[in-house]
Amino acid sequence: MFETEFYRLLLAELNQGFWLSVKIIVPSATFGLVIGILVGAVRGANYPRFLVGPLNAYVSLFRGTALLVQLFVCYYGLPSIGNWLNPFCEAQGLPPLGNFFKPTAYQASVLIFSLCSGAYHSEYIRGAILSIKRGQFAAARALGFTKAQTFRTIIIPQAVRRAWHGCGNEVIYLIKYSSLAFLVSAKELTAVAMSVSNTYFRFTETFFIAGLYYLALVTVATWLFHRVEKAWAVPGFGRG
Repeated sequence: MFETEFYRLLLAELNQGFWLSVKIIVPSATFGLVIGILVGAVRGANYPRFLVGPLNAYVSLFRGTALLVQLFVCYYGLPSIGNWLNPFCEAQGLPPLGNFFKPTAYQASVLIFSLCSGAYHSEYIRGAILSIKRGQFAAARALGFTKAQTFRTIIIPQAVRRAWHGCGNEVIYLIKYSSLAFLVSAKELTAVAMSVSNTYFRFTETFFIAGLYYLALVTVATWLFHRVEKAWAVPGFGRG
């Protein structure tokens, strides 16, 4: 009877954490992919020039520092900026702008996961752009396409197809490293599993079932990326 009650409680708790994990993963993956395509396009095209340097710095920062450090800086460090700004705003008769620098655990997780994922996506997109033969640029310009039109209608669609497998891998990584959100007090799947296992000292069963939840998320993400790949398949392009 006790076993049945424990598993009923465990699944109820894990389900709550699972849905918060989904709420973190879905927007982070979506924003990260959009950021990656935009940043990768600018860096691959090397245009506009004034954006290339700052975007290279952004990618180097988020690829070169630990994700956990980024989370801690966002969740614990930004409120310090808010505490510094609020007295200044009050003295100037302005609204307390420092409150914008006090993210919740959920907001900090989505923001950092999106930016970090976007930095890695941009490298896949940039590499795919550089792999496209220069003759296509020349042919498009000879047909009267502007540089922006060439990238928007010819280069970027090909680059996204070529980078799709790498982008899919990054989303799978995102699903797994979303578990770090529990270190900034987000009550997602791993945090709930930690809480239940520490309460009942049933670590093996708890984390085995939590692992199955992550496996299910990865399986669904893999299936979705495969479906999109088939929908985008072009006869004569790639394996299709």
